[in-house]
Amino acid sequence: MNDLLTKAIEAHGGIERWQELTQAQATIVSGGDLFAIKGLPQDATPRMMTVRLHEEHASVQPFGARDQKTDFTPGRVSIEKLNGHVVAERKDPRTSFSGHTLETPWDPLDRAYFNGYALWTYLTTPFLLAMPGFTVTDIEPWRERDEVWPGLRAAFPLQIASHSAHQDFYFGPDRLLRRHDYHVDVAGGFAAAQYVYDYAEADGIVLPTKRRAYRRDTDGRPLPEQVMVSIDLSNVHFS
Repeated sequence: MNDLLTKAIEAHGGIERWQELTQAQATIVSGGDLFAIKGLPQDATPRMMTVRLHEEHASVQPFGARDQKTDFTPGRVSIEKLNGHVVAERKDPRTSFSGHTLETPWDPLDRAYFNGYALWTYLTTPFLLAMPGFTVTDIEPWRERDEVWPGLRAAFPLQIASHSAHQDFYFGPDRLLRRHDYHVDVAGGFAAAQYVYDYAEADGIVLPTKRRAYRRDTDGRPLPEQVMVSIDLSNVHFS
C-alpha cells in the first residue's frame, strides 16, 4: 500500500478497527449554492444518514416527507416510505445526468443519487482508497498558508459511483485529511475544492465533522464566495 495512504489510514483509526465495523450513522445538516442552482434549495432540517462501510449503499431520512427515506446503490436509487413502499425509483441512475450542465435542474431522484454517493464517499474516506480496484499515486503537495499538505491522486473503479473518476486528497502533518479535490461530473463537471475540519473521534474512527466545498479556479485555489456544498455532522456512530 502507498506509504502516505498507510499513514493516513492509521491516523484516522487504523485498518484493523475499520475492518471490525460495517456501518456508520450520523446526523447531517447540509446546504450550499449547488442545491439552489439545481432548483432544490436545501433547508436546515437535521437528517439521519446511514452508510455501509464495505459496499456502496446509503440512505438518508427524512427525504421529501417525514415518513420517507432514500435507498442508494450505484445501480439504483429510490425514494421509499419507511414501511418500504417505493414512491419513485431509477435504475442505472448515472445515465440520467448525460448532457447536464451546472444549471440543469435536478429532480428528487437526482438529488438522492448525489447525496448517496457523496456522503458514502465522505464517511468512508480515506479507508475506501484501500478497497479493491482503487489505485493511488503521490502528487505534488498543496501549500496552505505555512503548511505543506502531501497529496494522493486516486483512480476510482468503474463500479464505485462518486464525483469523478480521479480525485485528489491532501493530508496535514498529522496525516488527517485536510482537503479533497474533484470534478462534479453530475453537475457539468465543475472543479471543487472541499476543506474538512473540526475532527472528532467516534467508536475508534477519527473523522471531520465539517465540510465546505468551494468552486476552484484553474490554479486550484478555492473561491471563498462560492460555497457549493456545506455539511455539518454530529452524533456520529460506527458499528
